[in-house]
Amino acid sequence: MKISKHLLWLSVVLASVSLAFADSKPKLTLDEFFNSVSYSTVALSPDGVSVVIGTERADWDRQIFRNDLWLYRDDAKGGSLIQLTQSGHDIDPKWSPDGRWIAFRSERKVSFEKDSDSSDDKDDDKGEVSQVYLISPAGGEAIPLTQGQEEVHTFSWSADSRTIYFATRNPWTKAQKDDYKKTWKDVVRYRTAERGDTIFAIDLAAALASHAAAPAKLESDADKESDLTPGARTIATSPLRVDDLMTSPDGSKLAFLSSAINQRQEKFEDYEIYALDLPSVARAPSPANAGSQTNLASQPRQLTHNQAQEVSPRWANDSRHVFFGVEVGDVTGPYRDLQPHLYWVDSEKPDSGTGAVEQWSKDFIGPVDHYSVTADGVLASARLGTEVAMYSVAQPGQSLHKLNGWEGTYEILSTTAHSPRVAFVHSSLRKPAEVYLAESADKLDQARPITSLNHLFAERDLPQGKPYRWKADDGTTVEGMLIYPPGSFEPGKPEAKHLPMFTFIHGGPADADGNHFEADWYQWAALAATNGWLVFEPNYRGSTGYGDKFLQQIVPVIVSRPGKDILAGVDALVKDGIADPDHLAVGGYSYGGYMTNWLITQTTRFKAAVTGAGAVEHVGNWGNDDTTFDDAYFLGGRPWEAQQRYHDEAAIFQIDKVRTPTHIVGGADDIRVAVLEDYLLEHALYSLGVPNALLIFPGEGHGLGKNPWHGKIKVREELKWLQKYGGVPSSN
Repeated sequence: MKISKHLLWLSVVLASVSLAFADSKPKLTLDEFFNSVSYSTVALSPDGVSVVIGTERADWDRQIFRNDLWLYRDDAKGGSLIQLTQSGHDIDPKWSPDGRWIAFRSERKVSFEKDSDSSDDKDDDKGEVSQVYLISPAGGEAIPLTQGQEEVHTFSWSADSRTIYFATRNPWTKAQKDDYKKTWKDVVRYRTAERGDTIFAIDLAAALASHAAAPAKLESDADKESDLTPGARTIATSPLRVDDLMTSPDGSKLAFLSSAINQRQEKFEDYEIYALDLPSVARAPSPANAGSQTNLASQPRQLTHNQAQEVSPRWANDSRHVFFGVEVGDVTGPYRDLQPHLYWVDSEKPDSGTGAVEQWSKDFIGPVDHYSVTADGVLASARLGTEVAMYSVAQPGQSLHKLNGWEGTYEILSTTAHSPRVAFVHSSLRKPAEVYLAESADKLDQARPITSLNHLFAERDLPQGKPYRWKADDGTTVEGMLIYPPGSFEPGKPEAKHLPMFTFIHGGPADADGNHFEADWYQWAALAATNGWLVFEPNYRGSTGYGDKFLQQIVPVIVSRPGKDILAGVDALVKDGIADPDHLAVGGYSYGGYMTNWLITQTTRFKAAVTGAGAVEHVGNWGNDDTTFDDAYFLGGRPWEAQQRYHDEAAIFQIDKVRTPTHIVGGADDIRVAVLEDYLLEHALYSLGVPNALLIFPGEGHGLGKNPWHGKIKVREELKWLQKYGGVPSSN
């Protein structure tokens, strides 16, 4: 039989297509997307041989996010990774300085003997309050070191590994608790019932001996005469909450961050760094005083005095200076939001405060996101634009030195004083997050992966992307990311044009999108792109990575200035032929929700909107928000001081202009952006006849961290909404 040239050509083409199809990776599904593993902690052992890793992943059957600890051991076979704990409630691992133990906090349940007629606990995953546990790197059962109804806020090892210091709310006796319950029943005494923290010390040898003698002899909270851990000695007290407790390298001092007892940012003076000197008896208790209940160190002395919220404190190697970053505020004067910079404070300067604080690498315009103290100075991951690279610096007056490494995002790094090794998490758009181990800081690009818990994503056809720049209405250059649907963009080749576009706005506002991989309910650009959308992630004014001036230009135009930046970016993408003007959608959560709510009052070009936890007015939100410092700052004052600005920058007063079908979500217990804002938006749209839907997730706060089903349902329904009103068919 003779075959025509046309049929021969067709057969070759079909064979090529079949081969290409067979070799291609499958696209990511919704179920796969939400089975990602995130890394919360990476901690090198003191000798640099092992790494303890904290993970978080969804447990769909138990309807919780599991927090487990893993241990990587370097050996002659190239290393091995084992799961160290299995309760699903374990966080904050810290090596003892001698490397013999790993202490961690856990909300795991403790078993008590029950009466024969007692009912089974029907809520096994509710957990207890956070307590300190101990486990050997060799494995075995975890040993509880603290107990009671008061959660441990923070803990630290002593320099000699013989003592653990920990902080809880000032414990009450059983009589005090019974008296309070008798008088007040279930009434909440807001503010008046609050109390500060106590720092305790517990001797490790004595605690281990007690556990070995009677490991099952634990009293239930209802039977205990006090919430004080047996054998714990009082070191110091604070009228505020104690966070991030740290022991100096020489063991002579403790330092800690203070924060508000009610965990609301209302007074600047609640957030400072303190230090106290440890008497030798507190550092190394002798048998004669090991059983004493009180061993007061010096009174904590305040090291910082500023209008800022300090974070991530670390002792310098000299045991004199304390490094720290700033989340919001300014250490140099009146409150203003800057990017997270790196500072240290002299703990021995007589008038510790503004004059004792020094900023490192002042010439670096981006934020220092993570850092670790090394033998030679500091190793840090820091952002410039859409890339987060690794840098080193030896002295405060020096510039950050960029190290050779991969493109993408470095984060959660760990070093140790006795090894040159560096452990870190790295990801990029098409490279899922994993933990890596480098032999030294100058060999980052030769680091080897020591986890592969997200290997599934590397086997899928993930979207590619690139930075995109445009001019705002005032001529300012603004940057963002474009995430393309799989197959529509390859570096060095012409990209697809006239694509349906989803403008996906990051929260913060002091944050930025870039070259990193994320897979969760908050950052789901990869899933949106897989479902056919070109995802536009604008780093509008107010974003980090572009200098403090760029960040501050949203004051006091909290939504109108970023809104103009974003709309100019949409215009530019349409003009360049990249975005289809007839298929535009918009969305975001938290501050991204603020912006979404505002933008749908400014234009009708968006065919669909998905918004979550975003305010539509600022007076009620200022009163309910637990982070009020920046609310008043962004708007030029408190509500009665800037009435017109609170009105002009509020979407609710222009809501009658909205024509965009809008999907809304919120956590029922959210106080960061009170859930009443979601109800207010829904009611306004409902009264105007604008298509809308509202999902409320019970038990959730601002972050949907209680039940993984909530985040999965959120994104599932948002994708359906975009498909229904944006006109893009689902690819899954």
